[in-house]
Amino acid sequence: METEAEEPSRHRRTFTFPSALTVLAVVTIAVWLLAFLIPPGQYDRDAAGAPVQGTYHRVSAGESFADRLSDLFLSPVNGLYGLRDAKTGLVGPDLAGELYGAAGVFLFVLAIGAFITVVFATGALDRGIARLAHRLRERGALLIAGIMVVFSVLGTVEGFAEETLGFYGLIVPLMLALGYDRMVAVGTIILGAGIGVLCSTVNPFATGVASSAADISLGDGIALRFVMWVVLTAVTVAYVIRYARRVRRDPARSLTGFLPGDREHATEAPDAEPELTGLHRAVLATMVLVFAFMIFSVVPWSSALTGDADATPYGFELDWSFPQLAALFICAAVLVGLVARMGEQRLSATIVQGAADFISPALVIVLARGVTVIMNNSKITDTVLHSIEGVVRGTSSGVFAVIVFVVNLPLAFLIPSTSGHATLAMPILAPLADFAGVSRAVVVTAWQASSGWMNLWVPTTAVVMGGVALAKVGYDKYLRFAWPLLAVLFALICGFVALGAAFT
Repeated sequence: METEAEEPSRHRRTFTFPSALTVLAVVTIAVWLLAFLIPPGQYDRDAAGAPVQGTYHRVSAGESFADRLSDLFLSPVNGLYGLRDAKTGLVGPDLAGELYGAAGVFLFVLAIGAFITVVFATGALDRGIARLAHRLRERGALLIAGIMVVFSVLGTVEGFAEETLGFYGLIVPLMLALGYDRMVAVGTIILGAGIGVLCSTVNPFATGVASSAADISLGDGIALRFVMWVVLTAVTVAYVIRYARRVRRDPARSLTGFLPGDREHATEAPDAEPELTGLHRAVLATMVLVFAFMIFSVVPWSSALTGDADATPYGFELDWSFPQLAALFICAAVLVGLVARMGEQRLSATIVQGAADFISPALVIVLARGVTVIMNNSKITDTVLHSIEGVVRGTSSGVFAVIVFVVNLPLAFLIPSTSGHATLAMPILAPLADFAGVSRAVVVTAWQASSGWMNLWVPTTAVVMGGVALAKVGYDKYLRFAWPLLAVLFALICGFVALGAAFT
C-alpha cells in the first residue's frame, strides 16, 4: 500500500515556465491568426523610410490564404535572411532588395559567444575575480563593492548574467567567513551583474540588438546610459552593503537565518591567494582592449562630443555595425586563444562550443524577427503603431519615455530573453519615438531598463532562480530582501528616461 501511495507523487509534475523559444513560437502563431482580424494599413514614409505622423490610411493586404500560410512556414527563414522588396514592401527569402532578416545580429551573437567562451576557458576571468575576493577578504564592505562593480562592468559591456552562476561556490563561503549571511552573497552576485545589464551601455544582447532593431547606432545614447549606470550601480552597492553591515552587527536580523555550519565559516582560515600568472594577465588585458575598441568603434564621437545629432563625423570615426563587430570578436577569440597558447585543436573546439552555447539566444532573435515579418507582409504593423499612437498622442516627451518603460514590463516577464524582447518590440516602439519627438536612443534605454528591472526578480529567469537555489536561499526571502531596492530603482529609472527624453 505504501508503494502504491508513493506512485502518484513520484510521477507528479510541477509547472515549469516555457523557454523563450517556446513563448515566441506561440507568439508567432498568435500574431499570424490576429493578422486575419486586424485591418491592414500603412503610413506614408519620408526619405529615410520613417513613417510620417498623420498619414495613416487603410490598404489591402494583397495576400491570399496560401501566401499567409507561406509566411508562417517561412517566418524563421525570413527572420534570418529575408529580403525586403523596395516596390511592394514584402519580405521573402527569394526576393531582391535590402536585407530585412537578422543575419548580422545572429552571426554577431555567435561570434561574441565564441569569444566569451574562449576567455572563460583560459581561467583568467575566474582567477582574476577570485584573486580580488581574496585580497579584500578582510575588508568586507570593500569586498562587496569590488565584486559588484566588476560584475556590473561585465554586465553593462557584455551582458554578464548566466555566467555568474559559477561564482556561488566561491562567494557564498567567503561571505559566511566574513560574518555575513547567504543573502549578502545572493545580493552581491544577482544585483551586481543585474544592475549592469539593466544599465547596459554597449551590451550586445540588449543595447546592440535593440539598436539594430531601432535602426540606430549602438553608440547612440551612450552618455545617458553611462550616467545611469554610475548612479544606479552606486545605489545598489550601497543597499547591499547596508544590509550586510546590519546582519554582521546583529545576526538575528538576517532574512535567511543560518544553516548548520554557516556560523563556523567565520572561524575558518582563508585559503591561499589564487595565483594570477603572466598568461592570465595577458588574457585579461586583451579582453579589456577588445571591449574598449568595440566601444570606440561604435560611438558616434562627433555627435557625442558636440551634442549635435547631425554633426559631420570625425575622420577617426569607424561607424562600425554588426558585420564588423562579428568579425572583430571572431578575430579576438583567435587572438585570446593564441595569447593563452591553447593550441589549434583546443582553440577550434572551444570556438565551436562557444558558438553552440549561444545558439539559443541567436535563434530567439531569428524567431522574434520572423514575427515582425508576418506583421509586415500582412501590413498590420502600421495599424498597431497607429493604435498606440492614439494612446500616447498629446503626452509630453518625458511622460512618453516613462510609458515606454512601463508598457514593456509585462513583455519582459513573458520573454526574459533581452534579445528576443528587443527584436519583437523595437519595430513598434522606435517609430513611436519619432511621433513623440523623442530620440530613438531614449526608447532603447527605456526598453532595456524595463527588461533589466524585471530580470532582477522575475521567476522566469534562470539567473535569479538558479542563483537562489545554489545559495540555498528561499525565493520568497529574496523578494523580501530586494523589493525596497526595486522600488527605488523603478523611481530612478523613470526619472532618468524622462530627463533623457526632455533633453534630446
